[in-house]
This record gives sequence, structure tokens and C-alpha cells, in this order.
Amino acid sequence: METVEQLRRKITSAEDLQSVVRTMKALAAVSIRQYEKALESLAHYYRTISLGLQVVVKNDPSLYSRDWQTERGARLSVILGSDYGMVGQFNDQVVSYAMERIAPAGAQVGIWAMGERVVARLERWGRGADHIYSAPSSVSGVTSAVQHMLLDIEEANLQQRLEGVEFFYNRPLAGAAFEPASFQLLPIDRSWLRSLSRQAWPSRVLPTFSMQSQSLFSALIRQFLFVSIYKAITESLASENASRLAAMQGAEKNIDERLGELQSRYHQQRQSAITEELMDVISGFEALTGDND
Repeated sequence: METVEQLRRKITSAEDLQSVVRTMKALAAVSIRQYEKALESLAHYYRTISLGLQVVVKNDPSLYSRDWQTERGARLSVILGSDYGMVGQFNDQVVSYAMERIAPAGAQVGIWAMGERVVARLERWGRGADHIYSAPSSVSGVTSAVQHMLLDIEEANLQQRLEGVEFFYNRPLAGAAFEPASFQLLPIDRSWLRSLSRQAWPSRVLPTFSMQSQSLFSALIRQFLFVSIYKAITESLASENASRLAAMQGAEKNIDERLGELQSRYHQQRQSAITEELMDVISGFEALTGDND
């Protein structure tokens, strides 16, 4: 049977762990809000880019009607995960989702991964990552991660003529939930550009521009690629923290239950010890009283 002192030490350890879990909960909640604000700002920027593309393709329909990719080449899949644990099924879900869609193409698809935890899950599927990125730890690190990724994609395209680039990631839902998702980064969806050209302009006057259509179009497409990857990484990080928040809430509940059990046993043991001490005092008193008689 455990002693009172042993139970006291276990209670202290549980309380320390409870404090750590509550701190991680708070940090996750704060991080989620930061990523949500970044996504809100990004939505306005995305709209600006879309309006710019709308003006250009209305002026020059050939920009979306020509065939940009005539050669067949390698396909690239980028899977976004986490570098750290305590995120529940976050990495398992996105890797399972990606592999179910990559598997039919076999080894013809190159895989890049963001997050060491994703690499470990890929190995369980018998696949490896050709390139590994560290996941940003804050909003301020997302821009640098996107820039490096874009440069690497451009270099890979020059070396082996990429047929397509697809991203797999988790996107947040209401509350602390998330779901796996994907989008095609390249080639650009020409039907989307065509639909932009047919949309009505939000004001009475259509803007004009002095740059060559092709140059302006290329600049806007680069910004569109940047925004698309930025959005995917930010949503992945928001989902990661949502998963961590849910995991910490579950851990906190288990710790509370464990603490309640330990405290109950501690009080029982302490009461038993006090009772034994009182019985010893009473027995000693009775023995002394009996000797005097």
C-alpha cells in the first residue's frame, strides 16, 4: 500500500503536469487566433490579385486560352504536417489522405514534406520524402517558408519539367476540428481564369494598365502562387494548434480525474494514519491508567 508521502509526491507531479498542459492550451489558443488573423488579411490580398487577373484576362483572352504545358513530366506532391508531437491524429490523417491519392501513380510522383512527423508517417507507407522542410513556428516564419518552397519548385521545374504540383494539408473547421484537403498549384486552372474574364467588374469603370499584358499576367500569377502556398501553410498551422488544443483538453480532463483519485486516496490514507495515531495514544493512556490502578 502506498504511503501518505508517496501519494503526496504523485499529487505534486500531477499538479506540475497540469500546469504544463494548461500553459500549452493557452499557447495553442493564442496561436490559432494569430493564424486566423493572418488568413483574414490574406483573403483581402487574394481578392486584390484576383481582380488584377480579371482585368488582364479581360483585356487579353489569349492568356488563358493558350496551352502552357505541352510536355509530360514528373508530378510533385507536397504534404504539410508538423515538427512536434501532441497533435493527436493531425499527421496521420493528412498522410493517409495524400497517399490514397498518390498511390495509384506509384513512384512517378515525387514527395516533399513539411515537418519531421510527416516523414515518419510516410515511411510506414513505404515512401520517403525527396525534400524536407521545417514547419514555421509562428506567423512571421511563413513568408520565408513560402519563398524557399517557391524557389525549389521553380528549380525542380527547370530540371525535370514538372507536369503538376499538388499540395496536401489540413484545414481548420469550426471549433477545434480540422479536415484534410488538397489543391493543385500547377498548372494554373485555365477554366478558373476563363471564369474570371466573364465575371462582371464590381464598378462601372474597368481599370487600365500600361505594362505589357504578358508581363503583368506573369507578375500576378507569381503573387497568386505565393498566396496559395501561404494560405495552405497557415491553415495547416492553425489546424495543428487546433489539434494540439483538443489533445491538451483531453489530457487536462484525464489529469483532473487522476488528481481527484489521488487526493481521495491521500485523504483516506492520512485519515487512517491519524486514526492509528489516536488509537496508539488511547492504548497508551489506557495502559498507563491500568498500571496506576
